[in-house]
This record gives sequence, C-alpha cells and structure tokens, in this order.
Amino acid sequence: MAACEFPFDAVIFDMDGVLVDTEIKYMRDEVDFFADHGIHMQVEDLFWTAGTSHQDFCRLVQDQLATVGIELDAQQAWDTYKSWEATRPWDYTEVLNPGVRETLAELRRRGVRVALASSSPQESIERALSQCGIGEFFEFYVSGKDFKESKPNPEIYLHAVERLGLPVEMCCCVEDSVPGITAGKAAGLTVFAKREDRFGFSQDAADAIIDQIPDLIDAALEFRS
Repeated sequence: MAACEFPFDAVIFDMDGVLVDTEIKYMRDEVDFFADHGIHMQVEDLFWTAGTSHQDFCRLVQDQLATVGIELDAQQAWDTYKSWEATRPWDYTEVLNPGVRETLAELRRRGVRVALASSSPQESIERALSQCGIGEFFEFYVSGKDFKESKPNPEIYLHAVERLGLPVEMCCCVEDSVPGITAGKAAGLTVFAKREDRFGFSQDAADAIIDQIPDLIDAALEFRS
C-alpha cells in the first residue's frame, strides 16, 4: 500500500465476517447444537442469520428449543448455548481474514483512529482480539449485547461515533452483512462492505465493496477523490 493520506479520521470495523471469517463456522456449530437437542437443520437454513444480533440469536435458540418442549427465556437460551459451546472451543486465529493485521498497522501508521462495533457479546470480542493479537490496534470496542437493539438499529454506530468525538462524515465503517450495512448507513457513516457472496444477500446499499480488508485504503482514497 502506497504511503499517502487516508481520507477519514477514523474507521469503525465490524468483527464477524470482516476481521474474522466466523459466520459459516458459527452456523455449523449451531446446526450441531440443535442436532444435539433433536432439531435437524442444514447450514443453509441459517444463512439468514449472517450479521444478525445477539438478541436475534437468543430468539432463534428459544424458538427452536420450544419446538421440542424446552421453554427458556432469552438469558436461559444464551446460557444453554454457551454451556454447550464451552465443550467445543476453537481458535479465532484459524479464521482471521487475510491482511487484517497489516491493514490495522498501516492505519495506525497513518494516524487513523480505529474502533470496533460488533453485534457479538463482549466475551467473544475479547477472545477474538486476544487470540488474533490485534487488540492493541483498537481504541475501544462496543458490543451490540449492551444495547436494547443491535444492528440494523444504528445506535451502536451512533454511540461509537460519539465516543470518538468526531463528525460522522469523518468516520467510515467496514461491514459485510445487510444488518450491518443498514446500521452504518442509518448512522450517517460511509460504509465499505467486504465482499460476501455465500449467503445470498445484497451489499448494494454500501458506498463501496472491497474484496479483502487490505483494499480498504485504496478504496477510501478513490471514494473521496
């Protein structure tokens, strides 16, 4: 990447699907979880969940377990899944997207502030950043679990922009899913979408689509040129 100025003062990254290619792995784990509870589905049945919120996931678990007579509230549904998941630990370094660390280091070198706004719960964010060794690059992170509604509600991005203390036009975000793109646009951010062709959704609402995370710098320069 050539040395030149970056046209935004800050970048707010989504996590799942952007920094780490987790969505398919999450879905495969969920299929196994439901199978262990007598509920049979395919990974394709969960494509619609890409980019949805923690709250949406808890509702999914509640609704599916209710079909086999297990009635849980949202917290109980989450605790049930987390207890099952704890028996199947996996390493986020296995799904770190190419060029993420290098891009974060380049943004820091150029004086660009970097934050994270993810629908995932805090413990998942912390584990991913720690295992991948990229936590040092982020000024702060925000979890959608801490809001009444996460993406596509723009509140998580509005909160992040407020914490940055910058005009929204001087911030951009990097997303991949429809809920994330919708949230970013509703917050007034310039939205770059990391290309995602596996789940059948459209990224057309984004301001620009990049193939890989390292493409962000050139795409931002071109967008503002």
